[in-house]
Amino acid sequence: MPLVKQVGLLAAGCQPWNKDVCAASGDRFAYCATLAIYIYQLDHQYNEFKLHAIMSEHKKTITAISWCPHNPDIFVSGSADHLVIIWNVAEQKVVAKLDNTKGIPTSISWCWNAGDTVAFVSRRGPLIIWTTSGSDVGVTVHKEAHSFLSDICLFRWHPQKRGKIVFGHTDGTLSIFQPGSKNQKHILRPESLEGTDEEDPVTDLEWDPLSTDYLLVANLHHGIRLVDSESLSCITTFNFPTAAVSVQCLAWVPTAPGMFITGDSQVGVLRVWNVSRSTPIENFKLKKTGFHVLHVLNSPPKKKFSAHSPTKNHYTSSTSEAVPPPTLTQNQTFSLPPGHAVCCFMDGGVGLYDMGAKKWDFLRDLGHVETIFDCKFKPDNPNLLATASFDGTIKVWDVNTLTAVYTSPGNEGVIYSLSWAPGGLNCIAGATSRNGGFIWDVEKGKMITRFNEHGKNGIFCIAWSHKDSKRIATCSADGFCIIRTIDGKVLHKYKHPAAVFGCDWSQNNNTVRIWDYTQDACISTLTGHTAPVRGLMWNTEIPYLLISGSWDSTIRVWDTREGTCLDTVHDHGADVYGLTCHPSRPFTMASCSRDSTVRLWSLISLITPLQINILADRSWEEIIGNTDRAMESGAPPLLCGKVSREIKQEVEKLTSNLRGRKLRWFSECLSPPGGSKNLWDLVAVIQGQDDSLLPQDYSKGIMHMKHLVRFKTSKAQELTTVKMSKFGGGIGAPSMEERLKEAAEIHLRLGHIQRYCELMVELGEWDKALSVAPGVSMKYWKKLMQRRAEQLILEVNDDVIPYCIATGDVKKLVNFFTSKGQLREALLVTQAACEGNIQTPQLSIHNGSSYSDGNNTDDYNELLQRVSKELAEWYFQDGRAVLAACCYLAVDNIELAMAHLIRGNELELAVNVGTILGEKAAPATHYALELLARKCMTITTCFPFLGYRDLATDLLLRIPNNELHLVKLCAFYPGCTEEINDLHEKCNLPTIEECTGLAETALADGNVFETIKYYLLSKEPEKALPIGIHFIKQQMSHSDWNLDTVYPVLDLLSYVRTERLILHKCSEVRNELLILCGYIGALLAMRRQYQSIVPALYEYTSQLLKRRDVSVPLKIEQLSEELDAWRACLHLANKSTEDPPYTPPSDSQRMIYASLLKKMKEETLRGITGPDSVTGSNLPSHSDVHISCLTGLKIQGPVFFLEDGKSAISLNDALMWAKVNPFSPLGTGIRLNPF
Repeated sequence: MPLVKQVGLLAAGCQPWNKDVCAASGDRFAYCATLAIYIYQLDHQYNEFKLHAIMSEHKKTITAISWCPHNPDIFVSGSADHLVIIWNVAEQKVVAKLDNTKGIPTSISWCWNAGDTVAFVSRRGPLIIWTTSGSDVGVTVHKEAHSFLSDICLFRWHPQKRGKIVFGHTDGTLSIFQPGSKNQKHILRPESLEGTDEEDPVTDLEWDPLSTDYLLVANLHHGIRLVDSESLSCITTFNFPTAAVSVQCLAWVPTAPGMFITGDSQVGVLRVWNVSRSTPIENFKLKKTGFHVLHVLNSPPKKKFSAHSPTKNHYTSSTSEAVPPPTLTQNQTFSLPPGHAVCCFMDGGVGLYDMGAKKWDFLRDLGHVETIFDCKFKPDNPNLLATASFDGTIKVWDVNTLTAVYTSPGNEGVIYSLSWAPGGLNCIAGATSRNGGFIWDVEKGKMITRFNEHGKNGIFCIAWSHKDSKRIATCSADGFCIIRTIDGKVLHKYKHPAAVFGCDWSQNNNTVRIWDYTQDACISTLTGHTAPVRGLMWNTEIPYLLISGSWDSTIRVWDTREGTCLDTVHDHGADVYGLTCHPSRPFTMASCSRDSTVRLWSLISLITPLQINILADRSWEEIIGNTDRAMESGAPPLLCGKVSREIKQEVEKLTSNLRGRKLRWFSECLSPPGGSKNLWDLVAVIQGQDDSLLPQDYSKGIMHMKHLVRFKTSKAQELTTVKMSKFGGGIGAPSMEERLKEAAEIHLRLGHIQRYCELMVELGEWDKALSVAPGVSMKYWKKLMQRRAEQLILEVNDDVIPYCIATGDVKKLVNFFTSKGQLREALLVTQAACEGNIQTPQLSIHNGSSYSDGNNTDDYNELLQRVSKELAEWYFQDGRAVLAACCYLAVDNIELAMAHLIRGNELELAVNVGTILGEKAAPATHYALELLARKCMTITTCFPFLGYRDLATDLLLRIPNNELHLVKLCAFYPGCTEEINDLHEKCNLPTIEECTGLAETALADGNVFETIKYYLLSKEPEKALPIGIHFIKQQMSHSDWNLDTVYPVLDLLSYVRTERLILHKCSEVRNELLILCGYIGALLAMRRQYQSIVPALYEYTSQLLKRRDVSVPLKIEQLSEELDAWRACLHLANKSTEDPPYTPPSDSQRMIYASLLKKMKEETLRGITGPDSVTGSNLPSHSDVHISCLTGLKIQGPVFFLEDGKSAISLNDALMWAKVNPFSPLGTGIRLNPF
């Protein structure tokens, strides 16, 4: 199993230099960074787009992509390495490649009339057509589309007219080719350019989807035109507010005929247009930086929410006269399109903008668009990471939220290196390829100092002294290493015979170490990388751990004591440059690469024994040591750094709660970012800690329910003192029907208030109607408010919020927020209702009394638990189990918080937290201890040293009624007789020799379980197998058997020592044991809702039945029928009203499934049902692709390799498999250890 685990990914931004670098199809969209294509896919459960895959095969800049119009799984890309690739997104693999293209593909597109034909073109042509299948397979050249007089910007096939194509040129002209018609080259140049040599490149063009001839064209400086490709005339020239506006991109809106959008090139203004008018309908300023590409999704995300509708029409007037439904917007001339625009900006930002709701559904802002050469954590804040890039910027990221919080002004050329200022100066020094060095004030966003002593030579490294904050060292291609003060005074200038690539300050004194890897003496050679090594990092706590990053795209972890490679990471898609970790979080590493990403890694699996030593409360000598002890060959890991020593010193100062503090401080030190600190803050709140001791950043995370409203109220008061500005404004006002307005005024004067209200509603004047509605009655006002709310919900309009609040309709508002994935907002409203802040209006009745039709506190508390659960599940399925646990702790649900830590395989954290929380967490803590012991018991090398055995013993001794657990440990331990007897003594069990006699006595007494137990602990543990298996087969022959009668015996049998199980004389009972474990495992998987592995367990059992000669009460036909029945009934249970029709389960399938449910019984430990999801489960890799031997699908997230070293399954599937069937899916009899 990989020891280095990816826990975070800062995706690259969209490159700004090529045009066709964004594409969309159905529920996916894609954009290009420099060397990789990022695929985002709609998660239908939560109605949000998530990073699905990173496709990386090109070695030079990607120049264009295009999605196949006939197959949503297929797209094509071209690159500067003269390569065109066709990809399958669903399978995440290359389908076809075309090498050595003539020229670099500037623009690329699928031929609309053929699903297997791609066309691409270089600057001056010709148009190359590549057919990948069929009788015409091969490459051809378009007969007419060549020898252009101006460079091609882009081209577009007509989606309806076969073979019709248009090219846009840098001189502002178009070229149109159509079979059977005269070819038109370099025509329709903007009128203002006629007779001049001035160029005005075509920045975008799109065929009108509702016309065979019309074409929308954007020129950078001369705006947008709608042209007729047949008459070769301009139909409409669209006008902008000022002549300074330039257009970078445009797109039709498929859901709104005649409507299109444009993006400005200088400032991020999105404009909405209709072909029937020459001015924009609406303008939105979305960003300060200009647009690069726009694309409208053909099928925008569907909202899950559907307002509760009684049988009568909500829009029918409550008076006797029927009134037609009002329109969904007040702008009755032009309604904003219900479309979602994929927006790419010149600074690399990528987002999905909901034009109807006027808000971002998704925004990935400020990503680097080129090679990232360096990354460094802020010395006084391990949550801030700075990166330096080829794109000329330094960016500072919050590693908890994976968002950029600061970015430098840019235009610095290549930035090779960066160094944070010491202490709280909050400045960064940068080293560039052509502009010398600089100091950037992060808070002010300004460059405050520049250094030019190296002239025009590139500076490869810069280092700020952390002992003397006035000194900075640089080294350069000119061969000099220079030490200067921050005000520019040169202190020392060292000459080197060649270019100097690295310099650093010693942490112990004010000296500089200058490294030249070509000249130093070699004391050890670490071999494995296949290309030059660019990044090196020593771990600050484990002195023998060295991490290297190479141009071969890998990261390797080395044990320098033996020169062995402990793990190799393949997730980066190009050269790895920078490696860094923060001293206060020494086992979280950041890496940066030419693939434009920053990735976060957890190294904690490298020191598993240390973690368990801490939670087992071992002595300090087994946790902290000196370098000499740690460097001894084969010694277990020991912490030797500054941070661990400081924790020890602080613990020793305490007079109370030593264990709790020790567990928390080490947990926060060892755990990666992503919720550990938040979790411990919530544990402290639950334990009764005074609120005054909460940290300042507590309110930024998931807060306990008793703090939520209070902190949000404080934030709202703070915001009232800040002036807020609003971007843009709509253009165009709603039209009014004068006759209806006049009639309404008459009704009002006549005192017909209700009729006036209905007419105002019809006119869209809701505010006027609601302002006088109480004059009819409070009941009528509330009904009108509810009608308005339901209308706004249908529009997915946030204006619904005050209406629901005013009427006390909390459930409707919570459902609205939930449908949009705004689970935090739903949680806040629910908590406010629980605290009585949202009241249902009191309605008067005829006798003068009043009543409320609202909900009581119990309803709100139930709603709070439901919303918290939804938010927790959203975090959990996203691979963030710690934050899911925080959601449950926030509402005092300790049981489910612990269960989700276990399901996320955060076992050490679960035990730490459970130990502090005590009795309420006890059952889950004991289960986590059992799994941790299994982790120690079945280490790959099988107890590499006695420490693992003793660790397992210590863990199990913490569980009450632990005898059976200790029996399993002793039964499985593979040592010599002396070692085993020593372990028996530690576990308070009889010796091996005594166990043989006890087994024979129990056998004579007919006590099967005791017989099995003592035979397993004896010299001949294989004797337990036939006895146990015979008992299980007997039980299964009865029609009323269930898991409770057979699983305890089967589970105990599975701990027979591996070397005895695989003996030839045990082959028959081994096969029967594996088959029974497979079948019982399938039933356990059903019970625990491990849906992804149930079919694989049935297939595993069936294959063993087919291939091996056994006598068990199972038939292949029976297994097939049970699996089919489970699938049919599971589909029925999960079916929603929106699903397409399907065949319901038959009566016989229902009976079979009912029988299975009876056998399964209910899970005893609440909350552990449901699939496992470890940290990083949804993070894609670049190039490390593995196919699961269970499902045949590409593995997303961490991979687990089986004992043959080749077969792989996802770590999530491996964890679930091991919890229900301890033996490998390969049928070898080897136990699985993914914990």
